Amino acid sequence: MSKELQEALNQQVTNELYAAHLYLSMAAYFESLNLPGFANFMKVQHREELSHAMKIFDFINDRNGRVYLQAIKQPPVEFQSVQEVMEKALEHEKHVTEVIYKLYEMAQRQKDYAAHVLMEWFVEEQVEEEKLFTELLEHVKLVGNDGTGLLMLDARLAQRKDEEEGEEAES
Repeated sequence: MSKELQEALNQQVTNELYAAHLYLSMAAYFESLNLPGFANFMKVQHREELSHAMKIFDFINDRNGRVYLQAIKQPPVEFQSVQEVMEKALEHEKHVTEVIYKLYEMAQRQKDYAAHVLMEWFVEEQVEEEKLFTELLEHVKLVGNDGTGLLMLDARLAQRKDEEEGEEAES
């Protein structure tokens, strides 16, 4: 693995840890609004981002690289509305997609096939992430300030489980 790719992957570990931090901050905001379902949704998202960071962390180590953890900037802690949170989350996921594409291109350009396969997984994951947040944002927009609609969404989001938990439940 080239030094350039190793550095870029290390930066992506930091990016994924920041995303986890961001979603946990959003969960805290939802807790303050007594929206436990939205908070649960973001806590699941938080754990998923941690697993993404570890996927890259392990990949670097498996390739005899070196992981260098960096400082994680503070995420926003105040939001104006549920809709603003979802807009910021979608905006963040779109940014992550751009970064993943650059990593994918770097792996391709360097003919690092192992990194290329890893980044293919992340490309597919980003399609799912953007779809998830787009749909949720549209649902939040549909209900607007209707408290009943927001509580119905909250109840639905309370059902979200970690992917591993969902697979175990199906077994």
